[in-house]
Amino acid sequence: MTIDRDRLKRQMDFCREIDKEKEVFRQTYLCSGNRRENDAEHAWHMALMAVILREYANEEVDLLKVMTMLLIHDIVEIDAGDTYAYDTEGLKTQKEREAKAAQRIFGLLPDDQRDELLGLFREFEAEETMEARFAKALDNVQPVMQNDASGGRDWREKGIRLSQAIARQKKTAEGSRILWDEVSRPMIEKNIELGNIIGDAVLDEI
Repeated sequence: MTIDRDRLKRQMDFCREIDKEKEVFRQTYLCSGNRRENDAEHAWHMALMAVILREYANEEVDLLKVMTMLLIHDIVEIDAGDTYAYDTEGLKTQKEREAKAAQRIFGLLPDDQRDELLGLFREFEAEETMEARFAKALDNVQPVMQNDASGGRDWREKGIRLSQAIARQKKTAEGSRILWDEVSRPMIEKNIELGNIIGDAVLDEI
């Protein structure tokens, strides 16, 4: 086998660069509540959740595509930083910051792999395919599960309101009606009752 050493170098440069994702910490606590999770843990967790929960996607999905989307979707935060789901100011510039980061980080790869991963990242962001919608659903469900398991710690600390949670979760059902109806919604309702989420709205059907 003939080795393209320049190609291998670029691939290894990318592999070294993405190690930095382990140092980007999210606002969400682990289920134990002991500490906040990092982006790499978040991505691994959801990729495995996709394997376990794929039967609940609204339509059949390409599992490898879903897993790859979940594994790469937050790599851009190496440059752009984590944008908290309820940070209204940060959300205004999130897409611009992350698009720039995607160009630089995926640009470390050989052109064919750069184009493949950039395409999947953009597909995830666009939420137009079933794979992207299911991946987004998992990206919503996972932190709800963690918040519930940790006693609503992050919700309480941030003073999160139901209206904010609804805005965040309204697209979950587009990827998985079952995961919204049977997982996220009951957990949110439970935490409203417990006072972990401020009930400033009505949780109508999504």
